[in-house]
Amino acid sequence: MSNRFGEDSKPVIAILTMHDSIRMFRGNRQNFQEIIKTGKDMGYLVYVVTVRDLKLRSEMVRGFTTGSDHQSWEQRMFPLPRVIYNRIPYREDEMKPQVRRKIKACLRHPNIDIYNPYFFNKRQLFSWLNKSQLTRKWAPVTKKLKGLSSLYEMIRHCSYLYLKPEEGKAGQGIMRLRYQKNKSMPYRLQIQNNKNSTTYKAATLDRLWDRVYKETKGEPYIIQQGIELTTLHGRAFDLRLLVQKSDLGAWVVTGVGARMAGSHSITTHVPRGGTIEDPDKLLTSLFGSEEADVILSKVRNAAVHIAKQIERGCRYSLGEMSMDLGLDTSGEIWFFEANSRPMKFDEPAIRKRSLERIFNYCDHLTKKR
Repeated sequence: MSNRFGEDSKPVIAILTMHDSIRMFRGNRQNFQEIIKTGKDMGYLVYVVTVRDLKLRSEMVRGFTTGSDHQSWEQRMFPLPRVIYNRIPYREDEMKPQVRRKIKACLRHPNIDIYNPYFFNKRQLFSWLNKSQLTRKWAPVTKKLKGLSSLYEMIRHCSYLYLKPEEGKAGQGIMRLRYQKNKSMPYRLQIQNNKNSTTYKAATLDRLWDRVYKETKGEPYIIQQGIELTTLHGRAFDLRLLVQKSDLGAWVVTGVGARMAGSHSITTHVPRGGTIEDPDKLLTSLFGSEEADVILSKVRNAAVHIAKQIERGCRYSLGEMSMDLGLDTSGEIWFFEANSRPMKFDEPAIRKRSLERIFNYCDHLTKKR
C-alpha cells in the first residue's frame, strides 16, 4: 500500500498555497484549520504545503499542520499527497512562472489529482456559457472593453451597463454606467469605493471616458449589460451559491445564501457594505412562499447546469465553485460571477457541509483512478 494513503486507505490530502517569509505560508489560516480538523474527524491525513515545498519527485514533503491547541502551526514531513486542494490565494501568485510550472507538473503527474488548478477569467466564463443553448439565456451580454468605441457601441444597445475587471475579486474596481437621455448630464458613472460609491456626470460619453480610462488603469475590463435586479426596501440583492462535486463526482448545490447591497453600494459584496440575508425569507417576502420555493428550485437547477458548462469550457477538473445569480424584476435568473476559490460561507450549515464535501470529492477522485 502506497504511503500516500492513510492506514484505512483514505487518500492523503494537501492544501496548496504560497510560501511567506514572515508567516510561513499565505492564505486564510482559519479556513485551513477548519479543513484540517474536518479531515482529521473524517479519518484523513491533511496538511498545508507551499508551492516551494511541494517536491513532486520526493516521497516525503515539508508541510504544516495545526498544533494540539488547533490554533498554532507546526512544520513536519508528510507523505506526498494523493489529492491537492488548490488554495493559492492571489492571481498574481498564480501568474508567477514557477507557480505555473508546478501546477502543470501536478496536472501531468500520474498519481496525483489536483482540482481547480486556475482562477477563472470573467470574460471567459461568459464565452463558455454562450457556447451552450441551455446556459446562454442566463448570461448578460458581455464584451471586452476595447476603448471608447466599444463602450459607445454597448451603450447604444443597453442604457445600463457594468464595467468589471476581468481578473477582479470581491467587487474591487467595479463601475456602473447609466444613460438617462432626459437629463442635461445624461451619462452617470458610479464608482465603487470601500463601502460607498462616487457618481460622475457628463454631457457626453467622450467626456466621461477620461474618468473611465483613469479608473481602469490599463487593466483588462469587460462591459456588461446591466440587469435591473429585484429589490427589497430599495436595496438590490443576489443569491450566492456554493456548488461542489459529491462522492459520486456529480455537481450538487451545497447551499444558497443571499447578499444584499449596502445602501450606498453598487455591489452586494460584504466587504463593500453588503449584508448576509436568509434567501428563503427574502424571496418569501417578495414572492410568497410557494413561488419562492419554485424560484429557489430553478436557481439550484441553473447553478448545476452552469457549473457543468464552465467545467466543459475550462477543460480542467473542477471540484467546487461559488457563483452569484441574480433575479430581475420579472423573476428571471441571471448569472454574474463564478469563483474557483470560493470564500468560506458564513452560514454554519452550508459551511459544515462544504468542508465535508471537499473530502467526499477527494474520495471520488482516488476511487476513479
